Amino acid sequence: MPVAPHRTPSPRPSGVELRRVAANGVDLNVALAGEGPAVLLLHGFPHTWQLWTDVLDGLAGQYRVIAPDLRGTGASTRATGGYDAGTLATDAEALLDALGESSAAVVGIDAGTPPALLLAMRRPDLVRQLVVMESLLGGLPGAEEFLAHGAPWWFGFHAVPGLAENVLTGQEAQYIDWFLSAGSLGEGVDPAVRDAFVRAYTGTEALRCAFSYYRALPTSAEQIQEAAGKGRLTVPTMAIGSHPVGRALEQQLRPLSDHLVGHLIEDCGHIIPLQRPERLLSLLEPFLASTVTTAQPSI
Repeated sequence: MPVAPHRTPSPRPSGVELRRVAANGVDLNVALAGEGPAVLLLHGFPHTWQLWTDVLDGLAGQYRVIAPDLRGTGASTRATGGYDAGTLATDAEALLDALGESSAAVVGIDAGTPPALLLAMRRPDLVRQLVVMESLLGGLPGAEEFLAHGAPWWFGFHAVPGLAENVLTGQEAQYIDWFLSAGSLGEGVDPAVRDAFVRAYTGTEALRCAFSYYRALPTSAEQIQEAAGKGRLTVPTMAIGSHPVGRALEQQLRPLSDHLVGHLIEDCGHIIPLQRPERLLSLLEPFLASTVTTAQPSI
């Protein structure tokens, strides 16, 4: 697998505390760093909290950064169910409550985006800002061009109960490597982070939990559609795209959002926080510091 020679961090940056936190009936493994207003980071597949390795230090100077392993991933509880976006949003809400946080900026990528959205729509009093990246939101209009040739191949493979975890057991490293290479446009990720991801997704039960996110997509889509039909996204929101999703997520959010700004990061794959952390921080820092409450145009 290609590796990125220009960054060599430990998978656990200095100043990061790992803590187990009971939330909504599961124990979440949570990375904590810094002090200040809370920023909650929600990863996707095939990642853990270590997806945020290269942005933690940049945020922890001004914020209390909270980066959990989502339900069923990494060192968090291998739950039997609850992989729909609504339950994951409740997990996030319960985590913030357990940590004593009454408000947070919420940042989600990939599978972390739908629960981040639902949490912001359910609890605009709790979510002061929302940042979402490289994901789609169920069947909301705006992603037609992206989906013109169907969903990515692995969505169907992962969705069949019992199939992918039995086929892939013993081949986890090769499978995870494919996603990390494709998701970084061939640049790869740092070996220590790659190894942490492989460990997290090795074994039939770990894979079963990971693929449960895909098996819950129809339920998540219904939850998103219901939320969109009942209300609007009122919190300041930033949508960030790269390759392959591009502006599809922003286009889905625009009819729903009162305050939306969109950005496209060129020459970047799906795994933005690891491939282009400096560029991501250059967008996150002014947005999180902003108190703007009026609509902003796409850039």
